Amino acid sequence: MALVSSPPVNEGPLFAEVDMGADTSAPTVRATVVQASTVFYDTPATIDKAERLLAEAASYGSQLVVFPEAFIGGYPRGSNFGVTIGNRTAKGKEEFRKYHAAAIDVPGPEVDRLAAMAGKYKVYLVMGVIERDGYTLYCTVLFFDSQGRYLGKHRKIMPTALERIIWGFGDGSTIPVFETPIGKIGAAICWENRMPLLRTAMYAKGIEIYCAPTADSRDVWQASMTHIALEGGCFVLSANQFCRRKDYPPPPEYVFSGTEEDLVPDSVVCAGGSVIISPSGTVLAGPNFEGEALISADLDLWEIARAKFDFDVVGHYSRPEVLSLVVKDHPMSPVSFASASGKAESSHI
Repeated sequence: MALVSSPPVNEGPLFAEVDMGADTSAPTVRATVVQASTVFYDTPATIDKAERLLAEAASYGSQLVVFPEAFIGGYPRGSNFGVTIGNRTAKGKEEFRKYHAAAIDVPGPEVDRLAAMAGKYKVYLVMGVIERDGYTLYCTVLFFDSQGRYLGKHRKIMPTALERIIWGFGDGSTIPVFETPIGKIGAAICWENRMPLLRTAMYAKGIEIYCAPTADSRDVWQASMTHIALEGGCFVLSANQFCRRKDYPPPPEYVFSGTEEDLVPDSVVCAGGSVIISPSGTVLAGPNFEGEALISADLDLWEIARAKFDFDVVGHYSRPEVLSLVVKDHPMSPVSFASASGKAESSHI
């Protein structure tokens, strides 16, 4: 099912790289957003593909590589899992079983491999995954440093529409911004980027490189990304998959509800639109709607200070005596056990 085979070392690049330069005298970070499709229902093959893409990005000198939403585990576009109000079909339950099997445990062997990949290629890695926690799934982003260390995760706090039947809800304990030698890095996933209070919480943590893995390839998504760059005075790196119908299993194993009869194997079902935007709102690379690609730019970190001079949403442009935000950033456990000694033990399901 993989679209890209592993080339010999002496062959050319997997994808043409879209590249924009920056002032070489400024402190810069070479960043790449990956626009590629999952190998659906085949997590080992997807991770193999991720490594090939990561190696290619590293060969271009990338220091930070961002993958799309749900790259590992897959974004189940077009599926309804057999759900109507008041009913769930046997076929839909089996689809969920297969989707659950393709997800990964965090921590787990797949996380260990991703960490090793980040260390091998000496890059900071931001990876969209489907996380399995018992029998609940989460749409999650994992963070790794260039030394091969797993830094932490962000769970999507608000799945969109029918996503809520398959994914749980993250809480305030996984909204991290990591301080690294290449800048302060965090992420919000797809439409939670449209939640003003979540963005404000991330701005308050000082985010400088704002990663936005997504499944939204509409033109209007570009407006949201530009707005966030301007509002936050930060770089925005949005990575989306580019998928054709043939990247998913064929019917009747997998059906695009309501549109299957109109699709052929080469029909584009997600057109990408991955993009990199500066704190001034300038598009540095992308958006790309043509196919799988590595989209790269050099981030001039001095641009952050220039942008904050105009507008610092949680600094000189804030009015805390009028408007303020409280973030509940502790884990929300559904069950707590009070031991005989009086100590509280929590079970996080």
